[in-house]
Amino acid sequence: MSSDMNQPVPRPGILDIAAYVPGKEHAPGVAKVFKLSSNETPLGPSPKAIEAFKAAAGNLEIYPDGQALKLREAIASAHGLNPANIICGNGSDELLGLLCHVYLSAGDEAIITEHGFLVYKIQIMGAGATPVTVKEKDCQVDVDAILAAVTDKTKMVFIANPGNPTGTYVPGADIRRLVAGLPKHVMLVLDAAYAEYVRRNDFEAGIEIVSENRNVVMTRTFSKIHGLAALRVGWMYGPAAVLDALNRIRGPFNMNAPAIAAGEAAILDRAFADKAVQFNLEWLEKLTVAFEGLGLKVTPSVTNFLLIHFPDQDGKRASEADEFLTSRGFILRAVKGYGFANALRMSVGTPEANEGVIAALTEFMGKA
Repeated sequence: MSSDMNQPVPRPGILDIAAYVPGKEHAPGVAKVFKLSSNETPLGPSPKAIEAFKAAAGNLEIYPDGQALKLREAIASAHGLNPANIICGNGSDELLGLLCHVYLSAGDEAIITEHGFLVYKIQIMGAGATPVTVKEKDCQVDVDAILAAVTDKTKMVFIANPGNPTGTYVPGADIRRLVAGLPKHVMLVLDAAYAEYVRRNDFEAGIEIVSENRNVVMTRTFSKIHGLAALRVGWMYGPAAVLDALNRIRGPFNMNAPAIAAGEAAILDRAFADKAVQFNLEWLEKLTVAFEGLGLKVTPSVTNFLLIHFPDQDGKRASEADEFLTSRGFILRAVKGYGFANALRMSVGTPEANEGVIAALTEFMGKA
């Protein structure tokens, strides 16, 4: 008997997948640590969301609503949507995975972009399909490159808009041009995890585009501006036929009750979200000006993070900056896995964290 038959064996392709590695959290030997590696909001969740979470703790013996109806209705109310076209999940990651497992199989291809979210590739391969990576242009998604990569095997296209870790965005007109150029059986997945932060007149998160097409979906998350990363709350807006297919394999209780309650309260607290947007805008500008003043290149961002590029010289590279910052308690995200070997991604943090990184990089760059 073959040694391979002495234990269960994963199906072909699974062990070829590189597991997702989250941003690091620890700085050994440092008394106070500022985690700026995961794009978490420095303002935390809405106090109303915290209250709702605590209230839900009194009924933990009861199964949650398997349809997450109140959360879907709250999302629909906030965005002017039909709750029947909304599905909620254990983070948007779950929904991305459901899409792949429902619409992809062996022999299919799904297009991703050069610096796109690593989870897309993982889920595509997990479904047995083949990821096809297209180049971006100056940290921007290239719609023409995507259209040129479409083949008879293409079944899905993933775009993070805004992008992570670049922080750039694709104007709505270009998204519409992409939709017009795709075959009608190819699904376009618009991952709008950072849409709430964007303040650009030509940006579209995707709501209208989804409403006008049968092959476009938009995913969103409560992990960023709403500060519910620990609860894993995500949602998707899509055509009825797509939601019907996903609901057939979705876990019957894929969201927990405290997450549903907190999410409902969070999305209805518009004033708190507006406060987070204003805080972010102010610090995006301050941080960009400060870093560029040190001679560092910063990719223009519309999100709650910055991609900082370092000089290609001894003692000044991103890896050395990462070590220097970590030793002082500032944890940024190395993004080599995203195609940026000499850059770090920094989440906008508290004023203390932001000022601390500015001071530390000033010292690192020899400008103190």
